[in-house]
Amino acid sequence: MNQEPLKLPFRPRARLLQLLGDQLIGSPRLAIFELVKNAYDADAETVTVTLKHLTTPSPTIVVEDDGEGMTLETIRDIWLVPAHDHRAVQRKESQRTRRNRLPLGEKGLGRFAVHKLGDKIQLVTRAKDSLECVVDIDWDVLIEKPFLSEADVTVRTRTPQVFIGTRTGTMLTISRLRESNWTRGEVRRLLRQITSISSPFEDRSDRFRTLLIVPERPEWVAGVPDVEVLLDRAPWRFSFILEDGQLDWSYEFRGVTGIKLAPRSAEMTATSLLIASRRDVDIYDDDQGAKSKKPKKVTADANHAEGIGPIRGTFFAFDRDREVLAKLGDTQLVQNFLDENGGVRVYRDGIRVYNYGEPGDDWLGLDLRRVNTPGRNLSRNIIIGAIDLSLAHSQKLQEKTNREGFVENDAYARLQELVLGALSIFEVERKIDKDNIRTLTEKGNDPEIRNISQPLMALRNAAKKHNLSAELDPLIDKAEKNYNEMRDTMLRAGLSGMGLAVVFHEIQQGVRLLFDAIESGGKPETIQVQARELVRMLDGFTELLRKGDRKLHSLKHLIRRVRDLNKIRFRAHNVKLICPALEDNTPDIEREFSFGLMLGALNNLLDNAFYWLQVRWPESEGTAPRQIYINIEQELAEGPAIVVADNGPGLVDDPERLTRPFFSRRPDGMGIGLYYTNMVMELNGGRLGFPDAEEANAPKNLDGAVLALIFGKGR
Repeated sequence: MNQEPLKLPFRPRARLLQLLGDQLIGSPRLAIFELVKNAYDADAETVTVTLKHLTTPSPTIVVEDDGEGMTLETIRDIWLVPAHDHRAVQRKESQRTRRNRLPLGEKGLGRFAVHKLGDKIQLVTRAKDSLECVVDIDWDVLIEKPFLSEADVTVRTRTPQVFIGTRTGTMLTISRLRESNWTRGEVRRLLRQITSISSPFEDRSDRFRTLLIVPERPEWVAGVPDVEVLLDRAPWRFSFILEDGQLDWSYEFRGVTGIKLAPRSAEMTATSLLIASRRDVDIYDDDQGAKSKKPKKVTADANHAEGIGPIRGTFFAFDRDREVLAKLGDTQLVQNFLDENGGVRVYRDGIRVYNYGEPGDDWLGLDLRRVNTPGRNLSRNIIIGAIDLSLAHSQKLQEKTNREGFVENDAYARLQELVLGALSIFEVERKIDKDNIRTLTEKGNDPEIRNISQPLMALRNAAKKHNLSAELDPLIDKAEKNYNEMRDTMLRAGLSGMGLAVVFHEIQQGVRLLFDAIESGGKPETIQVQARELVRMLDGFTELLRKGDRKLHSLKHLIRRVRDLNKIRFRAHNVKLICPALEDNTPDIEREFSFGLMLGALNNLLDNAFYWLQVRWPESEGTAPRQIYINIEQELAEGPAIVVADNGPGLVDDPERLTRPFFSRRPDGMGIGLYYTNMVMELNGGRLGFPDAEEANAPKNLDGAVLALIFGKGR
C-alpha cells in the first residue's frame, strides 16, 4: 500500500558550521588572512591583528578593524545566514563601497574562518549611529545541539564600550585556540602573509593596511626586511599591461655594482603578445597533422582575455650566481628574502588572491620551465612578481571555496598562457644581459657544461623527494656519464661549442618526461623504464655521431624532400610556397653532407618560418599573405646555399645571438633550432648564414627573415 509522499527539509547538523570553518580553510594563517579580507569588504582602512598571551596556556587572537561595522539587523539577516549572497549581488551589480571597493567575498562563508582558529569567539561590532552589538559563541556548547536549527546564538546590544564616540568597526576575539603553539617562525610567516594582502606594486586610490602586534614578543615582528629596499637591489625589472589584445611592456636592466656592464632598457607599445598554447608544439609536425584540423593561435587577441579583463604585471628578477649575488650586498638576507617570497602573486583590485606566490605554490610551472630551459627561464627562487587584475572584469575567474586560488577552468588556463607569454619577453631580454654578465664574470667557462648539471640535479632532488633515489640515481649517473664522454670526445676532436646542445636537448627532453612522471606520482617501474630510455637514447646518439653518413647528395632532392614532408603544413597554415629551385630548368648542385641531419636542419628553418608567419599574419584563413621562399643561390661569396626567406616579422637579434643555444623569442621555445642548424652545417663543412634579401636574391616583397644554409665551395 502506497503512502502519501512527504516533503521533508534538509536538517543540517550544528557541526556543519564548524566543518565549514575548520575543514574548509587550510591553515590558521589562511583563516586570519580571510578575516583580514572580510575587513576589506567592510570598507576598513586599518586592520590590526593582535596575538595576546602567547607565552601562556591561554593565548588569544584579536582582529579589529575600523570598517563600517554591523547593525543588529545585519547580524541577524546576513552574518548569521550561511552562504548569504549579498556580497555576490553587490559585485554583480557593481555596487561599490564608500571607498570605491567591490566586495572580494561572494560565497558568504568567509566569516566561518574564525572557527578554524578557536572554540570561543566574541564579536563586538558597531555601525554608524547604532548601538554596539555583542555576539558570544562557545563552539563546544553549540555543536552539542543535534541540529543547526536548534543552535541558538545570543546577540545583545549595549551602549558602545569598544567603539565609542563616532567610531565604527568590528572586533573579533578568539580564545581556546586550536593552534596554541605559535612559534617565532609561524608569527613571521603570518606577518608576511597579512602584510602582503595589498599589492606592493600598485598605487591604490584608497588606503588599506594591516598590522600585526605581539605584545609579549615584539621582537618576533621586528627587523623584517623592507621589501621595497630589497626590490631596489634587483638587477632586472619588467612591467606590462595587456588590454584589448594590445601589449605594452618595458624592460630594465639596472646594472650590478662592481660589474662593468651598462644598464639597458627596452620597451614596446601596442604590440602583440605571443603565447604558448598549452604546449609550444606545431600540431602539423612530422605526422602531418593527424592530431588536429586547425593550427593553434600563437598570438593573443582580445578574445583570449574574455572574462579575465586587463592584466597588469610587474616582475623583479635576481641572479643567484655567487659572483653576482655577492655584489648585491647582504647576500644571506637576499637569499632568505627570495626563498620566502619568490614566485608570482596574483591580486584583484590590488588585494591578494591567496595562495599564489606562496612557497608551496607554482601556479605558472616556473620551476619545471627552468628545468626545461635552464639558461633562460626564471625559476621561482629568483623572481618576485605580481599580477593585478580588475575584479569587475575578471568575472570568469572564480575563487575556490577553500580560498586557495581560482577554479581551474578555461579562463584560468588562458590567464596562465597570457602571463607566461609576457614573462617570456622578460626572460629573453634578461638573457641578453645575463649572457653579457656571464662573459664578464666567468671567462673560459662553457655554459653548456655547467647547465647540464642543473636539470640532472633537479632530477636527483625530485627522485630523493619521492624516495626513488635507489632506483633512479644509477641511471641518472649513467646519463651524465654518457654526456660527459660525448663532450670529451667532441672537445678532443676540436668541436668545442658544437654538438653539445643537441645532446643537451635530448637529455632535456628525457629529463622533462622523467621529472613529470616523478612529480605526478607515476609508478616506479614506469619511471625506471623512462630513465633507461634516456640512457638508451644517449647511447644511440653517440653511435650516430660516430658513424656519420656524409656523401654526395642533390640539393634539389633535399628541397623536394622537405617540401613533400611539409605539404600539409603549407596548406593548413595557408602559406604560399615560392620555390624556383624545383623548376625544371633550374640546374642542380651536389654537395657532400649527412642527408638526415641536413633534412632536420632545413626543416628547422621551415618550423621557424611557419611560426613567425602566424605572428605577423594571425588570421590563418582567407587572404592572409603568408609566403615562404626556398631557392638555391649560387652567387654568395662563400659558395652555394639554400636560401629560405619569408614575409614574417623578421629577425631582431644579431646572428651571433641567434645561433647561441637556449635563445628564443618564442614563449616556451627551447632556443635550440638555429643552434642545431648551425651545428649541422659546421659538421658538414658549411655554416648557417643571415644574408640580406638583396644579397640572397630573394623577392623584394619577402621582407621578413632571410637565412641561408651555406655549403662552401668544396664538395
